[in-house]
Amino acid sequence: MSKEAVESAQATTHPEVARTPADAGDAGYSKDLKARHVNMIAIGGAIGTGLLLGAGGRLHNAGPALALAYLVCGVFAFFVVRALGELVLYRPSSGSFVSYAREFLGEKGAYVAGWMYFLNWSTTGIADITAIALYTHYWSFFTSIPQWVLALIALAVVLAVNLISVKIFGEMEFWFAIIKVATIVGFMLISIFLLATQHKVGGHTPGLSVITDHGGVFPHGVMPVVLVMQGVIFAYAALELVGVAAGETAEPEKVVPRAVNSIMWRVGLFYVGSVVLLAVLLPGSVYSADQSPFVTVLSKIGVPAAGDVMNLVVLTAAMSSLNSGLYSTGRILRSMAMAGSAPKFTARMNRSQVPYGGILLTCAVCVLGVFLNYRLPSQAFEIVLNVASLGIISTWVIIMLCHMIFVRRARAGVVTRPHFKLKFSPVTEIATIAFLMVCLGMMWNDTEVGRKTLFLIPLIAVMLVAGWFGVRRRVAQNTDRELSELTR
Repeated sequence: MSKEAVESAQATTHPEVARTPADAGDAGYSKDLKARHVNMIAIGGAIGTGLLLGAGGRLHNAGPALALAYLVCGVFAFFVVRALGELVLYRPSSGSFVSYAREFLGEKGAYVAGWMYFLNWSTTGIADITAIALYTHYWSFFTSIPQWVLALIALAVVLAVNLISVKIFGEMEFWFAIIKVATIVGFMLISIFLLATQHKVGGHTPGLSVITDHGGVFPHGVMPVVLVMQGVIFAYAALELVGVAAGETAEPEKVVPRAVNSIMWRVGLFYVGSVVLLAVLLPGSVYSADQSPFVTVLSKIGVPAAGDVMNLVVLTAAMSSLNSGLYSTGRILRSMAMAGSAPKFTARMNRSQVPYGGILLTCAVCVLGVFLNYRLPSQAFEIVLNVASLGIISTWVIIMLCHMIFVRRARAGVVTRPHFKLKFSPVTEIATIAFLMVCLGMMWNDTEVGRKTLFLIPLIAVMLVAGWFGVRRRVAQNTDRELSELTR
């Protein structure tokens, strides 16, 4: 229901009612997520396979300048999360940005936001189960098991965890994040030791000479650095989970600012710091897309079982991503279902206050990914990864549009901004949206996959329009019913 409709109804009949409407989809949730859960969900969202695995191929293509790409993308990612954090403190909601899109952009905006986010996470889920199967095949014990069987097992395990309770989800994410952070911190300490002692790594003496002797910061020019931006943006996907999780914590006003503010230094330390250390240990040409850069370094110095340890960590990261995807889409779809723009069954909750309907719908799409793993095991990962990038870019753009309208209304005296603010609005939002559009446009230069992905945009637009005509009557009926309840 639009903000204008709610305010009009309240102003005419019940002036004593609070002006900020509650999202109907927020009812029924437990508040079992603690501060440590939300903080680790924020970390888990900032650290994933994009760094643990994907940095290898990007270092090979872009060289040491990849650190600059991570820094630039990290700044804009922080703007997005800061804007979302302000909206969360204004009105915490498990519907997160879909709920805010409904308030500031209307039902059509919420519809587009929700289904594009579903596209992002359902395709990311396919990428995750594909990655889990691939990582599991690393060990010879599992090589005889078909890739699609391993993908199905992974999906079943994470589904079971999600359906039990939100507290179990929080605990699982907490320990997943601990594993990732411990791994990166351990690697950074080893790298600093190698750098300080000048211990040779694969025949190279660590230091700035590794960069200067192999083409400098931009060994292949500026364009490869620009082209990897789209992949780097995807590496930061899931940061918006903080907004979804805030709807199931008892004290969002205390937890969210702390979690959001810590994201910036974590990005600087883990992403930029790790890439800089990787760049001064080995030339970019040594790294490759099919091996974690951390494994590359550790294997060069003879660390026993380095490949096994890092393979377990990236397997954990993929499980964490799949876990987060099922969690967030379940909440988003429930918010949409309560407004009429998603199937009714996605609003259903079990006895543990988990929206199992939306989670099962996401799993249904992931099952298609199992079939994709069966038919095209070598291409499944790349196909879905690029489709998911369309979803995350559109989600971030919608968050910034919502925040821009929110600030405009605050200046008009309609709403009140919390103390936790995104600075320099609307310049920050406009700059972020422009940057995201440039990243999207740069996909055209990737003739193999990126350009084909852009050709999907008209198809997705047609599907969204057709879907809207299918649900608009139900959405209008829900809006009328809510208005009648407010005006009694």
